[in-house]
Amino acid sequence: MKTIKDVDINGKRVFFRVDFNVPLDENRQVSDDSRLTAVLPTLAYALEQKAMVILSSHLGRPEGKVVPEMSLAPVAVHLGRLMNTDVKMAPDCIGPAVKSLVAGMKPGDLLLLENLRFHPQEQNKDDAFAAALAELGDVYINDAFAVSHRPDASVVAITRHVPVCAAGFLLAKEIEYFDKAMSHPKRPLAAVVGGAKVSGKLGALENMLAHVDKLLIGGAMANTFLKSRGVSVGKSKIEEDLIPVAETVMKKAREKGIEFLLPVDVVVADRPAPDAEPKIVSIGEIPADKMALDIGPETSKLYRKALGDAATIIWNGPLGVFEIDAFSRGTLEMAKCLADSGALTIVGGGDTDAAIHKAGIADKISYISTGGGAFMELLEGKTLPGVAALEKAESRR
Repeated sequence: MKTIKDVDINGKRVFFRVDFNVPLDENRQVSDDSRLTAVLPTLAYALEQKAMVILSSHLGRPEGKVVPEMSLAPVAVHLGRLMNTDVKMAPDCIGPAVKSLVAGMKPGDLLLLENLRFHPQEQNKDDAFAAALAELGDVYINDAFAVSHRPDASVVAITRHVPVCAAGFLLAKEIEYFDKAMSHPKRPLAAVVGGAKVSGKLGALENMLAHVDKLLIGGAMANTFLKSRGVSVGKSKIEEDLIPVAETVMKKAREKGIEFLLPVDVVVADRPAPDAEPKIVSIGEIPADKMALDIGPETSKLYRKALGDAATIIWNGPLGVFEIDAFSRGTLEMAKCLADSGALTIVGGGDTDAAIHKAGIADKISYISTGGGAFMELLEGKTLPGVAALEKAESRR
């Protein structure tokens, strides 16, 4: 995949699709700027090349209407502080006023367009809207991994209208690390999969069976697997209709010689609440009126031992209700396990990312993906529409 370094952007108008869908606090200030800092290397390179930088993104879900609270204006201010330069804010993302601002840009200028999703055409994959965006740039750079699984106009259709298209450093890095993890991993390759539902991870689990040497399951989704083994799980969340699917996944794992691990003990309570009384019980001893809300200490030990010889570890999904301290230990222990492993460690998903930061070991993880949905689609073995669009654009040249 061609990157920004492979194309001539010197003195050119470069239209970037980035992911600035960041949280704003009650004062409409950016409360987490990790998605901004992730693209700073790409933007710094563009400025070094004397490009005119035009940034496009969405924020929130305005449903195709102008919602002032979802304006990207606070993001422009915050980005300006991070880059120690002025970031101009456009009143829209298309139209005469925007064209006029772009026409007045000089090399080294930055312009942030207003929320793409103020226009319904963005998510409707509208080609005319994409063409209007494309008029603003000579080169298109996708550096928005987190939305590259969406076929939005600014992600896919735009590549049909800009003569030169390439990936930014962030997108290229995401694909590179995923390739290291799944396509050409150092072995043993282990995957740790948590979260609430089997249904949300089914495609990923089935695809992983063709790649991994070890599969460790946690979170509420483990309950469905335990139930399929005839284990009573009390009031724990399960997906009854997926019990046969869970059986099939485990059967395939056995046939392929994959080490497949489920919790051997759990932390239970009557509800997932800060004032609930937690208790550690072995699997098979979950009371009828309790629910499993975290993996237990023996499971943490078992999982740490299983990962002891892993050369590559992928982790997606927390192993318990980690937002509540009483049910966070299993997830935090897994974070520390990855930090201590010495393996190539790749973490994906918003909750897992939050857990890594909560554990304070983000600097010890090889790579933390910026995209939850996009990361899952890669785990499922799918090609991301945004990446495919760049590849098609290159083949047309």
